[in-house]
Amino acid sequence: MDQPHFILGHLPFWLVTYSLAVVGWTLFGRFLMQFFIAPDSRLYIWRWFRLLTDWAVRAASWLVPRYVAPQYLPLVAAFWIFSFRMAFGIFMWSAGWAPRLAPA
Repeated sequence: MDQPHFILGHLPFWLVTYSLAVVGWTLFGRFLMQFFIAPDSRLYIWRWFRLLTDWAVRAASWLVPRYVAPQYLPLVAAFWIFSFRMAFGIFMWSAGWAPRLAPA
């Protein structure tokens, strides 16, 4: 068998794509939860969502014009995270560093 292990042979690919997916879906959840939870709430889920995604929301605030309302920033950040994840996956696949289902 000349192919590397499906998981361990491509660990950088899996770590980056899964961590970006977690942040992206957490941003989407944060966008939806903000309509039901106060911004200064002490709920542990809300605190963890904010802890995990504040950096992405801050980065999105630098990338979009100021007239975009702050409540939409998690959604914009999720779009950029998923776009970066797609670009990263295409780059890794084209470089041969992503797992393949069939031999090359």
